[in-house]
Amino acid sequence: MPRIPLGDWVDRGVDALQIHLEWLFDAISSVVTGMYDGVAAVLSAPAPLLFAGILAVFAWWLRGLAAGVLAFAGLALIDSLALWDEAMSTLALVLVATLVTLAIAVPLGIWAARSQRVSAVLRPVLDFMQTMPAMVYLIPGIIFFGVGVVPGIIATIVFALPPGVRMTELGIRQVDAELVEAAEAFGTAPRDTLLRVQLPLAVPTIMAGVNQVIMLGLSMVVIAGMVGGGGLGGAVYRAIGNVDIGLGFEAGLSIVILAMYLDRITGELGRQVSPLGRRARARAESAAGGRRIWNYRPQSSFAVVGVVVLALVAGGMSVFGDDRSTSRAGGIGKGEEITIGYIPWDEGIASTFLWKEVLERRGFTVETQQLEAGALYTGLAGGQIDFQTDAWLPVTHEQYWKKYGDKLEDLGSWYGPTSLELAVPAYVKDIDSLDDLKGRAGTFKGRIIGIEPSAGMMGLLKDDVLKSYGLDGEYRVIDGSTPGMLAELKRAYQKKEPVLTTLWSPHWAYSTYELKKLKDPKGAFGTGDQVHTVARKGFSSDHPEIGAWLKDFKLTEKQLTSLEAEIQKADKGEEQLAVRTWLKKNPQVEDAMAPV
Repeated sequence: MPRIPLGDWVDRGVDALQIHLEWLFDAISSVVTGMYDGVAAVLSAPAPLLFAGILAVFAWWLRGLAAGVLAFAGLALIDSLALWDEAMSTLALVLVATLVTLAIAVPLGIWAARSQRVSAVLRPVLDFMQTMPAMVYLIPGIIFFGVGVVPGIIATIVFALPPGVRMTELGIRQVDAELVEAAEAFGTAPRDTLLRVQLPLAVPTIMAGVNQVIMLGLSMVVIAGMVGGGGLGGAVYRAIGNVDIGLGFEAGLSIVILAMYLDRITGELGRQVSPLGRRARARAESAAGGRRIWNYRPQSSFAVVGVVVLALVAGGMSVFGDDRSTSRAGGIGKGEEITIGYIPWDEGIASTFLWKEVLERRGFTVETQQLEAGALYTGLAGGQIDFQTDAWLPVTHEQYWKKYGDKLEDLGSWYGPTSLELAVPAYVKDIDSLDDLKGRAGTFKGRIIGIEPSAGMMGLLKDDVLKSYGLDGEYRVIDGSTPGMLAELKRAYQKKEPVLTTLWSPHWAYSTYELKKLKDPKGAFGTGDQVHTVARKGFSSDHPEIGAWLKDFKLTEKQLTSLEAEIQKADKGEEQLAVRTWLKKNPQVEDAMAPV
């Protein structure tokens, strides 16, 4: 049966939309960004513990004293883990996505409940939206909106929309038909029947839909972190990329705390705004024989006064308190914001945080974003990322340069030549070349431990190298991440087990372990690359000083490997501290990189 080129049709359709509706996507991006920035500013303005107190008072008012105490304890724990800013960014993302989703879902649900034809048309569409893997939504999101928080919010809206529509429709359809008939018999207009009879009785079901929308939104924050959405999702993504169990657990626990708080609050709000829910709660309290201390809930007026007082104190502290910002507004940069993207490769991490430290010392405010290669180049082409320092050209990242080269600036090579290779531990005998791998798949369990699937090296390995040596039917390339590959190499090396991994030079692994680079007699991996700095179009014009610095940037192999080794010795998340330690040992590098 001939292959249907469905993917090609979709690609052409997406390209056409991008060309003809760019103005619409820009407008949507501006609106969503404005909403997110506004909500994030409100959530981040108060001091963390005072804002935690405000949220705790709200929980106390709705659910009782125990809920308030637990809410404060959970939020205080997030602050103690130094993840408060990330948590507020995540909360802002979820709130914006929820508001937009409900603004679309509730009217659609009402329309579907009042029209069988609309319901029949919506059902397969909602099925498609709900069953499509959520990560797929990020692909057009990145193309239409670039990297950052916007594609994450858009993907969250699309993924969370179906339960909002379905639960709204279900809630209205479940209202007793006799009540609706009675209202109509007394001459009630259809609109008043909807607003005064159907919607009030459907509130519990609709609020259950709101709850599902919020929970699905929180489940998307990690995926949004893959495209620069930041927040706790970005922390989890960094933990995955760096195989950092501690950070992953802390960020995951913070997401759980937010999810539990929002789940309990929305559930109780559903009962409070529903007449049936209030009656059920009153009966439950009556059956319990009075309120116990941990179930005590303050009067609404008292709760409002408490929230207002805490809000005023929090606002006063944020206005008159100490400035918690670490940015440096002086120097050449005068606080100008620069965004550096990087792939979690060792030389990329080292050079990125080296430039972050040097630019901050020159007065710039620098943000770093860890991204996959595809998202990184898309962000550069779209202007959301200013520059990156780990472009392997002309071979490894050739596919991205072909696609986005006309929208980028090549600021030159700062290191090279490099090499790509497969490597095995030195204790693996009789395997010194790629030719020697033929018929030896059993030695390595038929696996080649790879890195990020978007890395150019992985495409080169799968498409060219394996075929050149007749290995494509014998070995399976395991997609993963650079830290994951290194973790597997370390595990196998400690147990003296055979392992076959992707690797490149320079890399600190060659000085840490005794490894053999497998020879490539057919040259399938190509000639060595140069490591380039690549910027968005127009960056050198906007920042001529930084552009000139980046063009003159060079590191020797000794400098690069020693910097990588210093970062390896540091704790996870302390890359910039390791750079500062390294710069103390190499004071000449800073002035050479950014002469004043």
